[in-house]
Amino acid sequence: MEYTLLIFVLPFLAFLLLGLGGTRIRPAVAGIAGTSVMAAVTVLSYLAAFDCFGGGRGADGRFATLIPFDAVWLPLNETLHIGMGILLDPISVMMLTVISTVSLMVHIYSLGYMKGERGFQRYYAFLSLFTLSMIGLVTATGIFQMYVFWELVGVSSYLLIGFYYTKPAAVAAAKKAFIVTRFADLGFLIGILVYGYSAGTFSFTPQAHVLAAAGGMIPLALGLMFAGAAGKSAMFPLHIWLPDAMEGPTPVSALIHAATMVVAGVYLVARMFPLFVGFAPDTLHMAGYVGAFTSLFAAVIACVQTDIKRVLAFSTISQIGFMIVALGVCTSTDPHAGGLGYTASLFHLFTHAMFKALLFLCAGAVIHAVHSNEMRDMGGLWKFMPVTHATFLIACLSIAGIPPFAGFFSKDEILAACFAFSPALGTLMTFTAGLTAFYMFRLYCSVFLKPSRAAAGEAASGEAAHRPAPREAPASMTVPLIFLAAVTCVAGFVPFGEFISAGGEAYHIHLDANVAVASVCVAVAGIAAAVVLYGRGGGRPATGRFGKLHEAAYRRFYVDEVYQFVTHRIIFNCISTPVAWFDRHVVDGFINSLAQAANVASRGIRGLQSGSVQQYAIVFLSGALALVLLLLLI
Repeated sequence: MEYTLLIFVLPFLAFLLLGLGGTRIRPAVAGIAGTSVMAAVTVLSYLAAFDCFGGGRGADGRFATLIPFDAVWLPLNETLHIGMGILLDPISVMMLTVISTVSLMVHIYSLGYMKGERGFQRYYAFLSLFTLSMIGLVTATGIFQMYVFWELVGVSSYLLIGFYYTKPAAVAAAKKAFIVTRFADLGFLIGILVYGYSAGTFSFTPQAHVLAAAGGMIPLALGLMFAGAAGKSAMFPLHIWLPDAMEGPTPVSALIHAATMVVAGVYLVARMFPLFVGFAPDTLHMAGYVGAFTSLFAAVIACVQTDIKRVLAFSTISQIGFMIVALGVCTSTDPHAGGLGYTASLFHLFTHAMFKALLFLCAGAVIHAVHSNEMRDMGGLWKFMPVTHATFLIACLSIAGIPPFAGFFSKDEILAACFAFSPALGTLMTFTAGLTAFYMFRLYCSVFLKPSRAAAGEAASGEAAHRPAPREAPASMTVPLIFLAAVTCVAGFVPFGEFISAGGEAYHIHLDANVAVASVCVAVAGIAAAVVLYGRGGGRPATGRFGKLHEAAYRRFYVDEVYQFVTHRIIFNCISTPVAWFDRHVVDGFINSLAQAANVASRGIRGLQSGSVQQYAIVFLSGALALVLLLLLI
């Protein structure tokens, strides 16, 4: 399977070509070249999946783990080294197909959405780098290689979020994303170092007796690694960067939220899952509780946001929380004995990638048509944009958990795993699923069904009042919508458990009728409430209906303000300012004093180096005579 090296080489070459070529390459050529390379990578990824799963299961009932390429990059001692290679097993192959598929759709979609943008070639270069980074992350043969590409994902996201570098908001959002995730990644790096020192390897599967001898260091290492996962996947309280990341181009938002970056944390926990279950189950359960709170927290905020992209951003945070919860409630690698959440989590990752990419790309088509992100500037778009309307509705039904769409099957398995772990947790997540249905159909009704402000005789905000009637997006944008909608309709019927499970054996997913019926009823109730409040005949709910709770949720429960207070009032004023004063007056003062003393001494002796030969001769003879007299006296 040496061809798998091309999965890395091709996007890297595309990045170099488009990045170095810059404006010397015509935009159309850059777009077609980048998209063609991504199409080739997608075909190779599917071929790798076929080779991985097509060989069937071995005698142990598991699919083979293939390592087509492996090399020692940095030897540290006789047993510990950092390697670079390609690891193909069920979860890495699944991630490969998801990343390549969504990235290809984003590449095609961007041909229309980004047409005419300044820096078009640079945009496609950054897309190639981002895709390369995620591919390297999910196919890493060891934890340190994963960290290298993990950081490269951070760099790529910084470049893409800040693509509109002339906009202060985009620059601030890029810096915020980079800084917040770097703090989390510091914990990840420390955890890797603790893990390598304790286990004597950076492998994902060290020997059991070595782990047993490491004792309590393994739970510590895994807990620190989860800090990195929480930052990358925007878990509370490290979620603050993701809503602001909407300042980047909308196709970038689709790529970041659907198939890359934010799911990297979920993949990390899934990759290290046997170690979590075997040596740090309490850490795993703690991660589940963090995911549950984050999911509910973000869902409540999404219910009151007015920016179409920020609604979807908080939706992503909530759905990632579902995936983390599913992993956190696992108590075993056997799906029948407590490992159902593992399969459910990755199944939801798979389905969510498709319908969330669809939602963001539909949002991009809407923004492209009305030239605004605000829901108040939208309404009645179903008759102007029939393809976008139909595909957006499919995605909304899927994320709401309505059968037979993909989101129903994966979310039902998560809820079943939560109820098996704790009825209280299952009830909480079911309520959160109901909120998901509510805020998504609030968005759907506000964008497509609600009468437009012009039709209602109201003045639109800003420049929206003077814009022409919206129209459907071009084919380059609608074709990816149709493809992702089709996948969303059928992906739920994929026998996911037959390919991916915690222990590697085949697992046939069974729907829990009680859980399924309850979740569908809750989802329908959420949809009905949204239609009544925001549909065609519904009035415009007053923002003050829920009083201070509404205002607090709209302001994201003031978490950003808390960060601003802690950083500016406490860290900057109470720590940074005194440290800066000490540096300027004590450290710099001491160094400056040494420099001044050297200057004074040099002024005193500089006459000895006047350049006069006669003076040098006098000094030499005087010194010689002085030495002779001294010797005579002695």
